[in-house]
Amino acid sequence: MIQCLWDSDPRVAMRAADVMEKFSRERAPLLQRYKDALVDLAAETAQQELRWHLAVTIPRLHLTTAECRRFAEILHGYLDDRSSIVKTFAMQGLFDLTTQHPAIQVEVTELIRSLTRTGTPAMRARGRHLLKLLEPR
Repeated sequence: MIQCLWDSDPRVAMRAADVMEKFSRERAPLLQRYKDALVDLAAETAQQELRWHLAVTIPRLHLTTAECRRFAEILHGYLDDRSSIVKTFAMQGLFDLTTQHPAIQVEVTELIRSLTRTGTPAMRARGRHLLKLLEPR
């Protein structure tokens, strides 16, 4: 499954990313050994389907503080994507990183507040939901 993420056929890569993301919901530790490759792929891919699946899969893995910061930078870049889905999932990924690395919570909360005011309808809806979860912390 993991090797298919780099397939030259974007449809194969998209399907592999979908399977990986669903798998990671319950069994993320089994993907841990692929963490570096997945983060590298997230940094280099322009394919929107890979981006949105990686945005929510990678935060389910154990990340060091440095890895968390690197991935947060990648997700910040995704906020400039033309796809509303990529932007929305980037917001979710940033939120998910705060559970592992609370040091970025203030920065992420402010970013989500801003995107909730200015983003697409999907981003505003996701932002309202995430802010409800962030603010009681």
